[in-house]
Amino acid sequence: MFKDISSGFVSVIILGLVITLASVPPEVEARAFFVFGDSLVDNGNNNYLATTARADAPPYGIDYPTHRATGRFSNGFNIPDLISQAIGSEPTLPYLSPQLSGEKLLVGANFASAGIGILNDTGIQFQYQQRLSALIGAEQAQRLVNQALVLMTLGGNDFVNNYYLVPFSARSRQFALPDYVVYLISEYRKILMRVYELGARRVLVTGTGPLGCVPAERAMRSRNGECAAELQTAAALFNPQLVQMLLELNREIGSDVFIAANAYDLNMDFVTNPRAYGFVTSQVACCGQGRFNGIGLCTILSNLCPNRDIFAFGIHSIQLRELTGSLLAPSSPAAPST
Repeated sequence: MFKDISSGFVSVIILGLVITLASVPPEVEARAFFVFGDSLVDNGNNNYLATTARADAPPYGIDYPTHRATGRFSNGFNIPDLISQAIGSEPTLPYLSPQLSGEKLLVGANFASAGIGILNDTGIQFQYQQRLSALIGAEQAQRLVNQALVLMTLGGNDFVNNYYLVPFSARSRQFALPDYVVYLISEYRKILMRVYELGARRVLVTGTGPLGCVPAERAMRSRNGECAAELQTAAALFNPQLVQMLLELNREIGSDVFIAANAYDLNMDFVTNPRAYGFVTSQVACCGQGRFNGIGLCTILSNLCPNRDIFAFGIHSIQLRELTGSLLAPSSPAAPST
């Protein structure tokens, strides 16, 4: 069973990512952009796969410029779209899209797939370089990858759709939670080193958001609508160890290749104080059914909120851009120092 966590964190994670991007000097902005991860950043690869984890039908995409579902697990733009805008690039295409050819290869590619986690992401497919080399030559292809920005968004599904998917799951019987987190971090390290070996030299790595506060988890695990304690504990264990692992990797490499985009505290403030950011609620999902609109996938038969702008879990892309813009303003306390 796949539980869609994307609607819970597209808004809260992007705040930390855009703030992190704002600290990157313009002269080192990426020429290309590569995306690896789960439903938070999938922009259509699952359209080409035999899976139930799909976002290629309404109401997904209702606020996208075309008003059509694209495969993004969002009502509008998703995280990679806004990062592409921030670095002055056109959106990346899904790696499996037949449109990814010719000069489109120069923009980069999105390899993300909804439902994926650290533990089933061992086979990172990067035949992209071979296709790019055929277009511009091996030396130019390697230079493009070296200068690119890479986004890695993994980890949430390893808890939501693995360790805590069912009571007494195989992983929870195999590992106590602290040991499981250590195992995840060690496996994530292998993935990141593989990305480095492929040529990546500027890699944004996200931690998990407040997993227990997603409406789906509140609906399943809370009695009175509070955030699910066990998933919050998991995130609290995972994020600091991820940051520490990235620091160690950078020391080993001798360069700040990996950048941690871990805005957990900001995300929690966003969840606990939605009105401070212009929203009415962060407890109820914009699309779904059952308690907190948190049961099942978002489909044409789901309860769809008429105004996505006031739901923190179902944020409209235009409002998101305005919100991130205000956070990056020089007068904003959330803006990074330069």
